[in-house]
Amino acid sequence: MKKTGDAIDVASDLAIASRAKLLPIENVGAKLGIAERDLYRYGPHKAKISLPFLNSLRDRPDGKLILVTAITPTPAGEGKTTTSIGLADAMNRIGRKTVVCLREPSLGPCFGVKGGAAGGGYAQVVPMEDINLHFTGDIHAIGTANNLLAAMIDNHVYWSNGLNLDPRRIFWRRVVDLNDRALRSLVCSLGGVANGFPREDGFDITVASEVMAVFCLAEDMADLKRRLGNIIVGQTRDRKNITARDLKADGAMAALLKDAIQPNLVQTLEGNPAIIHGGPFANIAHGCNSVIATRAGLKLADYVVTEAGFGADLGAVKFFDIKCRKAGLTPAAAVLVATIRALKMHGGVEKADLAKENVEALEKGFENFARHAENLKSFGVPVVAALNVFASDSGAEIDTLRQRCAEIGMPLAVCSHWRDGGAGAEALAREVLAMIETTPADFRPLYPDSMPLWHKVRTIAQRMFGAQGIIADKKVRDRFKELQEEGFGHFPVCIAKTQYSFSTDPNLKGAPSNHVVPIREVRLAGGAEFVVVLCGEIMTMPGLPREPAAHNISVDDEGRISGLF
Repeated sequence: MKKTGDAIDVASDLAIASRAKLLPIENVGAKLGIAERDLYRYGPHKAKISLPFLNSLRDRPDGKLILVTAITPTPAGEGKTTTSIGLADAMNRIGRKTVVCLREPSLGPCFGVKGGAAGGGYAQVVPMEDINLHFTGDIHAIGTANNLLAAMIDNHVYWSNGLNLDPRRIFWRRVVDLNDRALRSLVCSLGGVANGFPREDGFDITVASEVMAVFCLAEDMADLKRRLGNIIVGQTRDRKNITARDLKADGAMAALLKDAIQPNLVQTLEGNPAIIHGGPFANIAHGCNSVIATRAGLKLADYVVTEAGFGADLGAVKFFDIKCRKAGLTPAAAVLVATIRALKMHGGVEKADLAKENVEALEKGFENFARHAENLKSFGVPVVAALNVFASDSGAEIDTLRQRCAEIGMPLAVCSHWRDGGAGAEALAREVLAMIETTPADFRPLYPDSMPLWHKVRTIAQRMFGAQGIIADKKVRDRFKELQEEGFGHFPVCIAKTQYSFSTDPNLKGAPSNHVVPIREVRLAGGAEFVVVLCGEIMTMPGLPREPAAHNISVDDEGRISGLF
């Protein structure tokens, strides 16, 4: 909501975005010193920043990197992306040259239950309809590159199989950027000799694919090609790994990603620059925007605000232990976002009762906040708390949260950016700047590269999730041992688990302790250079809810989208 005189504007996010007067994208680029010749326009309000221009910035000093993360998500909402945008707008309002770097939304959640990922209220990136639907086609290019490799695998097996790839040991899965549970497990190549050799296969959602991870972790085009070539697609009968390079697929895959690898420039509702590039999920992937985009922001601005998906136990941990480790990034500060509504849900309140004052439930739910705060501090990064305020929050509840934050040594900024845009996040901006100036970061990953894979997973489970330990059957333990012996033990691990709890039980709220994390499967991502560990019942291909958001989305005769939010 935004106050206009005595009235209250309760327009939807889409309605607010559609009323915005957007700057020509050349004007947005000019704020960062990007000339028109270095922008490839996708219409008047979207553009890609050319790689040759970005390569010319290599010798510039870097700005300061600020991570925005959140407590464990609930149906009450936390507003991490909204806060990232509001903070960037606020930093610009107070004279600090700042760019926000975000992930590209996946079509799966847009048509499913979560919705888009362009912010909300008066803290949005625009044009929001384009950003949420197709954007500049990057995710489609990533899916096509993935599926080209899948097609070349089956084609190789069909035409004599010179690499002796064992059809029973093909790891590579096809992808589509939609929620479609019917594609999780299937048999391909049915219909006779002309269609190839039947085998079990399946689909993941594109944003959980290794090609997406490679895309987001690549430093430049050369690194992209190297990583694509290192993708391990399967094994021979004697367990020799076969790569995309062995199949001569890496060059064509890179060609499909030639345009996509250039980061996308758009703007916030307040006309400030936003770079949006790459879109991995954080529950089943590493959940961070591309390294290329982040580095671009650090060279072009004094401050970069970025986010990592879902709660800090997933997105922030992977941001620190995978992205920062691999890219050599050093974050200057972190912001931990919460709402009183969400904290009360963690304290046992049902969604229908969240508008009622309940200090006792807030106190109980604060356990979730406190664990996330402790986890973030363990990486040596100073942390500021951001309360994304709602009209239903009582003074007693806000005072209680402020007091509890003070008790754990964390400043709290009360924010109203959803209603007031950047002006509503100025207090947060000043707290973050003060923290950066007075408390230098001493960043360190959670574990050393040399730690064995099994111990890395156990360390995350115990120190980040509050677990007693981890368990797995013999087949999974043997796979850990195999990967260790094959020389992949130095890789970081990417935990795939439910985003709704520190545990693997999505119904277990708050800050559960002494639970056990069951490991179901281990996947090697040789190109992304990490090991994916699937825990509990998490799926790499989501399904649609009973009433998907797609029921409400349409377009009129003049091309105007409705029902997106």
